[in-house]
Amino acid sequence: MVEAGAGDVLVVERDEPGSGSSGKPIGGIRAQFSDPLNIALGQRSLEAWREFAARPGAEVGVDSTGYLFLLGTEEEVELCERAVGVQRALGVDSRIVGPREARELCPYAGPDGLLAAAYSPADGQALPPAAVRGYLEAARRLGARVWTRCAVTGIEVADGAVRAVRTERGAVRTGAVVCAAGAWSAAVGAFAGVELPVTPLRRQIGFTGPLSPAPPRIPFTLDLGSTLYFHGDGARGLALGFSDPRQEAGFGRGFSREWLEPFRAAARRRAPALAALEVRHGWAGLYEMTPDRNALIGRSPEVDGFWYATGFSGHGFLQAPAVGEIMRDLLLGHRPFVDVGPLSADRFRAGGGTPRPEAHII
Repeated sequence: MVEAGAGDVLVVERDEPGSGSSGKPIGGIRAQFSDPLNIALGQRSLEAWREFAARPGAEVGVDSTGYLFLLGTEEEVELCERAVGVQRALGVDSRIVGPREARELCPYAGPDGLLAAAYSPADGQALPPAAVRGYLEAARRLGARVWTRCAVTGIEVADGAVRAVRTERGAVRTGAVVCAAGAWSAAVGAFAGVELPVTPLRRQIGFTGPLSPAPPRIPFTLDLGSTLYFHGDGARGLALGFSDPRQEAGFGRGFSREWLEPFRAAARRRAPALAALEVRHGWAGLYEMTPDRNALIGRSPEVDGFWYATGFSGHGFLQAPAVGEIMRDLLLGHRPFVDVGPLSADRFRAGGGTPRPEAHII
């Protein structure tokens, strides 16, 4: 935003940068989606992640290990065959592979019940904390102000337009505010009278610590049916995760181990060697869920000057560079590289729009 000459830019952070959801993603970056809009956001962001060391200028540990979705039913295979067709038509180097090649790519994939896999070698991983630091340092160099440990306490609206943002350091007069508050976005939207259907949901990830022998280099591997996933942790161990369907919505971020029970059950079916691995430590973070598990990007039609980029439902880090570019263009009155009108929050209003489909959810 500041690079494009948008004027005086202020970032307000309630705590320290990366202390919320931005510092706790699993770090996957990919263009393997079923919705063409998500594919476009993933592609554009992959390009930006690869060029991050040059612009904005920081090392974020991009590692193109690939992404491998394991498929155990005919329905999953058919779904991913259609998705790969869309991906390839949009320029994504993805393909369906058979069980033998899937196990060559990821030896942890079990011999039983695996029908095929969807694979894209250009996908991979990056380091979210390094990316947060890189963006903020570049923004500061270009003149942006960053207020940390400063909560937003309200948004002043008059005559249907944003007039100021109230913070713990006082009110800031402005005609434009971008809500990028992740799991806390519903409350920020409410300050301005804008409804953002975002629900916080805890997700947890565990780490094995160094293993002997060290794991082979594998793609970021996911079982589409169960949401089990795993990948190398960069320290001779594995990172393990699972979207526990029993998890209730809320802001709790304490790490616990009850999710390991269904994780191990899924592992016994799809990656048996993982089922007995010890999880030495881990962390918990918050997904910012929307009803259709797709992002909210746009502008409030009722409150002029209130913009939002939130509700990414687990895809925020991987889509961040593209979404930042889009928000820049929207605020400056330029046409973005892709139409994000379908991601407006209005799609959840009666008669407003259409919820977005997306099959590649974890």
